[in-house]
Amino acid sequence: MTFITALEQSRTGLVARISMAIRAQNLNQRAEQNYLHWINRFVLFHDCEDPETMNREDCEVFLNYLKDRMGASRAKLNQARQALNFFFEDVLGKRNISATEAA
Repeated sequence: MTFITALEQSRTGLVARISMAIRAQNLNQRAEQNYLHWINRFVLFHDCEDPETMNREDCEVFLNYLKDRMGASRAKLNQARQALNFFFEDVLGKRNISATEAA
C-alpha cells in the first residue's frame, strides 16, 4: 500500500488537502515529503481511521510508541510532532489537538 492509498483510505481527498496546505505555507519539497511520511505513519498506526475523529491522545500514543517501542531519536520525534501539529492545525483546522512533547 502506498502512502497515497493509505491516506486516501482514511479520508478521501486527504492527500490533496495536505498538498494544498503545504503549498499555502510555502514549504519546500523536502518538508512536504517529511510531513507526508509522518502523517502516513500516524494514519497507518491507527489502522487508517478517519483523522477527523482523532484527538490529542491519539497523537500522544503514536509519539510514545515511536519513542518507547521504536527508539526514535529526539530529532525524529520532533519531526513527527511538527508534522502532526501541521496536519491537525493547518490541514484539518483543529487548533486544540497539537501534539506535545512525548513523555
